[in-house]
Amino acid sequence: MHLTLLVPELLWPEPADTAAWDDLRLPGLEWILGRSTLHRAPPLPFEHCLAAAWNRSPEAPLAALRLLGESVTGSLATEGVWVCADPVHLRFHHERIVLADAGAFELSAAEAAALVTDLNREFAELGHFHATDPRRWHLRLNQPALHPAPPLSAVAGRRLDRDAPGSASTLRAVQNEIQMMLHGHPVNAARAASGLPTVNGLWLWGSGALDQAPAAPFALAAGTTPLAAGLARAAGANAIRLPENLDALMAAAPAGSCLVVLDAALAPVLYEDATRWRTVMAELDATWFAPASRALGRSLRSLTLSAPTLYGVLHWNLCAGDRWRIWRRPVDPAYLARSLAA
Repeated sequence: MHLTLLVPELLWPEPADTAAWDDLRLPGLEWILGRSTLHRAPPLPFEHCLAAAWNRSPEAPLAALRLLGESVTGSLATEGVWVCADPVHLRFHHERIVLADAGAFELSAAEAAALVTDLNREFAELGHFHATDPRRWHLRLNQPALHPAPPLSAVAGRRLDRDAPGSASTLRAVQNEIQMMLHGHPVNAARAASGLPTVNGLWLWGSGALDQAPAAPFALAAGTTPLAAGLARAAGANAIRLPENLDALMAAAPAGSCLVVLDAALAPVLYEDATRWRTVMAELDATWFAPASRALGRSLRSLTLSAPTLYGVLHWNLCAGDRWRIWRRPVDPAYLARSLAA
């Protein structure tokens, strides 16, 4: 097997943050970093890196592809032009607007259904909303609309600029109207009364109609995000839920080329939770990085590690013979982060 691990936020974005780095030992990752050579590219959002792994451009119809990866509503992806319409909470912080996606707060299926029902009544001329999951909503547009907005991971937990991409799109005015409608919705009134973040906006991104996919670079994709599954299915590859560890993956797919998307570290970085990030990285090291270091040159023919981070998109490639580069010492990720920041 050739294994590609796509791990957004592999490195904590603050190299001097002792809460993240102090006494953090990741022996499997350190071995991989030490045995390989780093290739660094300019930063890209996680979703765009995932699309690039399937030879897709940032302009690919990511909304339709994500919908294709949903377990229940994937068949709708072939019907028209779609845009991701993800529920978000917008708040003022230091005179700027900060966006939190629904991964940062709880939203029930009943609340999502009530909000979507009223959105469909108020904005029927725009299209039809679908809450495929309380955290992931999609909008089928009645008319195609150019909306070059960044994906959700590029804005979640960050301040929004008025001149950000998408600010001059044809959907921007509608986005503002949606915010006004949501502001007075009974669901939000109840949430505010309970001290919960309100759903006072939608982030629209990834617009387009499903198109013909390039040739599949992988036979199999494993992950938890529907976008990963949708990209695989569009290319004619198999898509499975993320196994517990590398051994389980090898048992399910012992040969071929496989992409594994390990995105559990993304949310802790977006919302500055260093303790959670440390826990995630320790789990990934035990279940994926350390087993990969042991399997290389045996059941694993080659290994690629790709990491969209604040420092850039980082790539490491190893072949079977690299396990014998015993003169190469392990590389401490904290040291690497400081070096990249410098």
